[in-house]
Amino acid sequence: MHAIMVSKTGGPEVLEFVQVPLPTPGPGQVRVQHEAVGVNFIDVYFREGLYPKSLPFIPGQEAAGVVEAIGEGVTDLGVGDRVAYTGVQGSYADYAVVPVDRLVAIPAGIDSRSAAAVLLQGMTAHYLAISTYPVSEADLVVVLAAAGGLGQLLVQIASHTGATVIGVTSSERKAEQVHNAGAAHTVVHGGDPEIIASEVRRISDGLGATVVYDSVGAATFNASLESLRARGMLVLCGQSSGPVPPLDLGRLRSGSRFLTRPALDDYIADPTELAWRANEVFALLHDGVIRLDVNEPLPLSQAARAHELLASRDRTGKIQLLP
Repeated sequence: MHAIMVSKTGGPEVLEFVQVPLPTPGPGQVRVQHEAVGVNFIDVYFREGLYPKSLPFIPGQEAAGVVEAIGEGVTDLGVGDRVAYTGVQGSYADYAVVPVDRLVAIPAGIDSRSAAAVLLQGMTAHYLAISTYPVSEADLVVVLAAAGGLGQLLVQIASHTGATVIGVTSSERKAEQVHNAGAAHTVVHGGDPEIIASEVRRISDGLGATVVYDSVGAATFNASLESLRARGMLVLCGQSSGPVPPLDLGRLRSGSRFLTRPALDDYIADPTELAWRANEVFALLHDGVIRLDVNEPLPLSQAARAHELLASRDRTGKIQLLP
C-alpha cells in the first residue's frame, strides 16, 4: 500500500510518498480502508518534532473509510462497516490498523469526506465549548484563527448556545466567512496582535471577554490574556505560531484570571465518552447547526503541499487527502 513516511523531522519536504507492507489487524483491531484523510496542525507538530515521536513514522491522526478486515475477538464491527477515527497515528496511508475502541460508526446520511473533515476538529470544538468552558448565552466569547477549520466550528457551536462571539482573523476576506459562521463581531488584526485586546475591550464596553479560545499561541498569547475580564478563562488550544514561553503565574492574579492548556485525548480517553462526543458532533452536522468548509482535496501523494497550504493560511476551512 502507499503511505506518507517521516524518516527525519523538518519541513514539508520530509513527507515521503512510499510503499509499505499492508498491516495485519491483531486482537481487538480492524484494518480500515481509507476513503478520506484529515490534515490538522497536530500533524505539523509531529512532523517538525515539536511533539516527539519515534522515527520513522506515518503521520496523520484522522480518517474515515470502510472496515476491510477484522482481528481476533472483534464482534461489534464487521467487514464493510463505515467508520471514522482520530487520535490514532498513521492515517496518511491507504489503510491503517486501528483499535476497535477508537473507532466510531459513521451515521447514515454522512459521507466519509464529511466524517473525516469534522471528527477531530468537531470534537475539539465540542469539548472546548461544552466541557472545558461550558459556553452559555451570558458569555462573550473570543475565537482566534476564527476562519480556520477549528475556528469556524467553534464560532458555530458557541453562537448556537446563544453566546455573543467575536471572531478574530487576519484579513477582511476571512472576516466575511467568520461573520457567516455566526460571529456577532469580527476583529481583523492584519498581523498586529495588539489590536485584538483593544477591540475586545471596545466591543465589551471595557469589560473584556468571559472566555478566549487561542489556537495561535506565541504570537497572540499576551493579547488573548489582556482580552479577558475579571475571572475570565484563556483556553490555549493550539500553537500554530509556536509554543508560548514560560509564564509568570503572577500575571493571572490581576483579575483572578484562569488559564488552561487542554488536549482532545483527555476528553475522549474513555470509549463511552468518545462515542457520545462523536455522535453529538455528527448530530450537529446532520441538523445543520454546524456547516463544513472543506477545500478541494489533494491526493495522498501531495501531503507536503497540504502542509504548505496549512502553514500559509491562504486557505480557510479543512484540508483533506484522498488515498
